[in-house]
Amino acid sequence: MKALFTAIALAATLAASSASAQGVNLSGRWQCVALCLGPRGGFGFITQNGWDLNIVNDVGIASRGWINYPGRIWIERVNQGAVYTPDGLTIQFDNGTIWQSAPIGSRPPLRRRR
Repeated sequence: MKALFTAIALAATLAASSASAQGVNLSGRWQCVALCLGPRGGFGFITQNGWDLNIVNDVGIASRGWINYPGRIWIERVNQGAVYTPDGLTIQFDNGTIWQSAPIGSRPPLRRRR
């Protein structure tokens, strides 16, 4: 009986961890807000398919990536990781760059004329 309970608990744990990785959808448009490669406010894009990611940064360079585990991604081309918030609205890369989710209808920040 104890072995059966252990097997059921293990199966539930594995299912929960798999589901939690799928719980946040990172697909969409992202706006760079700190330490950007291009001008601040540039847009990047992520397309998520399960644990796999296709990422285009704010200067248009594409890379593949994946979710290492819930809350952590890896970007292959730049050999760099990043963490994302549980709500999936902010990504902070290991080099300090920060992206925030930017729905398609949103506008870029206004720039002041000098």
